[in-house]
This record gives sequence, C-alpha cells and structure tokens, in this order.
Amino acid sequence: MTPALPMVAPAKNLPTHVRIHEVGPRDGLQNEKNLVPTEVKAEFIHRLAEAGLTTIEATSFVHPKWVPQLADAETLFPALQDLDPEKIHLPVLVPNEKGLTRALTLGASRIAVFASATESFAKANLNRTIAESLDMFTPVVTRAKEEGAHVRGYLSMCFGDPWEGPVPVPQVVATAKALIDMGCDELSLGDTIGVATPGHVTALLTALNEAGVATHHLGVHFHDTYGQALSNTLAALQHGVTTVDASAGGLGGCPYAKSATGNLATEDLVWMLRGLGIETGVDLGRLTATSAWMAEQLGRPSPSRTVRALTHQEQ
Repeated sequence: MTPALPMVAPAKNLPTHVRIHEVGPRDGLQNEKNLVPTEVKAEFIHRLAEAGLTTIEATSFVHPKWVPQLADAETLFPALQDLDPEKIHLPVLVPNEKGLTRALTLGASRIAVFASATESFAKANLNRTIAESLDMFTPVVTRAKEEGAHVRGYLSMCFGDPWEGPVPVPQVVATAKALIDMGCDELSLGDTIGVATPGHVTALLTALNEAGVATHHLGVHFHDTYGQALSNTLAALQHGVTTVDASAGGLGGCPYAKSATGNLATEDLVWMLRGLGIETGVDLGRLTATSAWMAEQLGRPSPSRTVRALTHQEQ
C-alpha cells in the first residue's frame, strides 16, 4: 500500500525552503478547449491557498481573442479579493501596456511579462522579434515598477525550440540579462517543450551567474515532456535556486508550441521536496484533494503521478 508521505532523508547542499510559484489557474487552464466557469476557477484558487500555496498565478490580461479561456480576468480577479494580500500573492500576466492598465485598475500588485529566447517563438507567440518584444515590455515594466508592483519576467524556450532546435546558452543569457536590466525582480527560465536535461540546466544557471544575474533572481519552469522535470528541478536546487514553478495536477501546455505537454505537477514536486526535508508550507493531502477535484471539473483524470497514487485514479 502506498504510504501517505515519503520518508524524509535530507541531502547535502540543498535549500532549506522552496517557494512554489503555482501556475495552474493561468498556465494550467489557458489551453483547455472547454471554457472553465469563473466560479470554478475562483474556487480552485481558494482551495490552492487553503492548501498552503502562497504564490498563485491567477489569470492573464491578454486580449480574449488570443486566449478565450482567460477572457474572464475582470470577473475572476475581484472574486479573489478576500484572500489576504499579505499572505497570498496573486500574480497576473500582462502582454502590453493595455493589459497592465487593466490589471492595475483591479488592484493587481504583481505582474508578469512573457518573453522568448528564440526568434521563432517570439514571432509565433508575440508576432514580434525578440528585440521588438523587449521594446514593448520596457514601458510595461517601467510603469509597473513606478506603481510599486513586483515584476516577474518569463523567458520561454530557454533550452529548446520546436522550430530551431537546441537553443545556445549565450542566446538565452542575452535575453535574460535584458529582462533583468529592464527592472524585472525575478526571472522564470522556461523549458517550454520539456527538452532540458540536468547538465544543460546547470550550464545555463552558471552562465547567467557569470553574466551578473544572481541566482536569487531566478526561478525555473519545467515541462515534463521527456520525464525530466523533477531531475531538472533537483539540478536547479543544487545550484541554489529556491523558486520553482509548478502546476497543480500537472495541468497545462502551451497553445503556441504543440509539442509542449503538461507542466511539472505541484504534487510531484512537493513529494520530492518533502522527502528531501525541504520546507514548502504546502499540505500535500489538501493539494492532492484540490487537484483531484479540479480533474473532476475538467472531466478527466489528473496527469500527476502523485495525485493518481494517493487517490487511486485510473489513467
């Protein structure tokens, strides 16, 4: 019979605490074909908060035409205002100044911009070159900082691109450095199509450090296409990274990169971290129940191995 919790066996040279940046409500749901009701999304976020997650990416203020699943941002965000902003952070993605205005009007205090390390994905996702996208984000980041907001920069295709193949480390470093120099408080390194391996992760983190980007500014965002998300996360932890993106139940993909499968499941991450003796503040039982509930709302089993193991869901 599967035990409810793993045995704790700490390893050397790892952080004592990891902040999980939960992306399920935004990145996890954005690619769903059937519209998820606003009230279900709101309950999902509340349940995640009750499970102990303190950073929950709520939604995106993109044009509804591009991501119809997130067209209810103006309705959803006010439904979350009962959550204590001192304890629960609710970042939102904004694509441009118009999106930023919409977010700030509703009281958002944490925003994120979404850049690409490759020209092909910048064209597919933003219809701009890398340089043009950075020019677009500069006034967004500047204004957000002036308004006192915390700014996260997402950098996608850091390890591989479906059109260009492996992405040279110096190319990623250049765009990452531009986002930090622009004023981003933190940078999430995205393995959008899940092709990274631990050595590649270490090489990129080392190169970023050598370019003057400190590890405490960095988070990692892995997809599990080739089953490497947890091993890549461990490599990042060994390097000193303490912010890890994950999606409850392993929900998500990428609408502009068809080879991208689900994000690293938050439950799988918590299971590993708990076994290593690394604190997250997350109640695995509550989190698992939340993801099982969300899977019921979506009408299919959760892809998270931990959720399936602890709830005996059938694949």
